[in-house]
Amino acid sequence: MQITPPLPRRRTARESVLPMINVVFLLLIFFLMTAQIEPAAPFALTPPEGEGTPGTPTPRVLWVSAAGELAFDDQRGEAALAALAADPGPALLRADAGLPAAELAALLARLGALGVTEITLSARAPGAAP
Repeated sequence: MQITPPLPRRRTARESVLPMINVVFLLLIFFLMTAQIEPAAPFALTPPEGEGTPGTPTPRVLWVSAAGELAFDDQRGEAALAALAADPGPALLRADAGLPAAELAALLARLGALGVTEITLSARAPGAAP
């Protein structure tokens, strides 16, 4: 009588996680491709509170700091005003809440003299985080 050693137990096949990883990466790529990424602000500012409905965003944004520093695209100072005036059309003004009203009024007058005909002032909803 011959005794054979017992056969090793067969392992059960584990489910592969590769399809789940593929789906996760496909979703990640989908969300990255469809997301609208807003350019970073050139300097920190706190918008003033305002009422009304938010309008459609415009790609032309003039930034004004509390100290009166101007930025448009990659331009700063007077070059920002010249670049904004060279490109006709409506513009969005994002000014810091700490900017004095007299300086804002003077800036709006300068923009009107440069030929900018439509300015939308960006504001945050009352009680919203800056």
